[in-house]
Amino acid sequence: MPDQPLQIKNKPLRLVSLNLNGIRSAVKKGIFEWLQNHDADILCVQELKAQAGDMTEALSRTATHDGWFHFAEKKGYSGAGLYSRHRASATQIGFASAEFDVEGRYVRADFDTRGAKLSVISLYLPSGSSSPERQIAKFRFLEEFLPHMAALKAESEESGREFVLCGDWNIAHQEIDLKNWRGNQKNSGFLPEERAWFSRMLDELGFVDVFRRLDPRPEQYTWWSNRGQAWSKNVGWRIDYQIATPGIAAKALAASIYKDQRFSDHAPLTIDYDWMI
Repeated sequence: MPDQPLQIKNKPLRLVSLNLNGIRSAVKKGIFEWLQNHDADILCVQELKAQAGDMTEALSRTATHDGWFHFAEKKGYSGAGLYSRHRASATQIGFASAEFDVEGRYVRADFDTRGAKLSVISLYLPSGSSSPERQIAKFRFLEEFLPHMAALKAESEESGREFVLCGDWNIAHQEIDLKNWRGNQKNSGFLPEERAWFSRMLDELGFVDVFRRLDPRPEQYTWWSNRGQAWSKNVGWRIDYQIATPGIAAKALAASIYKDQRFSDHAPLTIDYDWMI
């Protein structure tokens, strides 16, 4: 475990989520240097495209952050991870899914200090854009994952534990969340069924889309196609989220999407919380 940094009194907890589109590529592009300069406490990453044997010491941790990972069985595919400069009291890899845990989509880390309980989850939902079969698999994932979200909410209500799920959800929830919403209503990521599922998570279960609570502006995106000039023209989608239980969501202070440097086809999503761990 890396040396623990000195705690800065009243320093906000800074959580970052980023789909790396390959950890080796993102590291070469400077994601770890950015992490250090950005003063992030926890970085949740998705789409590692690596297996355990690929994760050298230089990829598994930094000078200040230790890492936990969920690898896909399929080589060069999926994978999720979480880097933290704070020691976790417990970790969980996978969410007990017979079908989807082999795809490497879930890492949970618990931080129980000063009488407060917080769990941060790095999450990578399937994409359905590659084929009709994968879209059907995505629907199966959503059907299985909503009860898991309900279980997290129940755990929060029973124990006082707060949750933040950071990741690539592969769903643009509302029309404001993608540039060309009219032309994408029949495309994976903006299908009515996917959007309705997302609304149920917020409206019925009571989770909070923290970024949207803080920033109501349009044209705030986290992913851009590599086709054409989508990045430079900001023709994007907001599919990366920090979804939280109400207690910690109410303590969110500021949110930002970093575009000054490009590490992948996604941009880092940062949210600061008035929370100490």
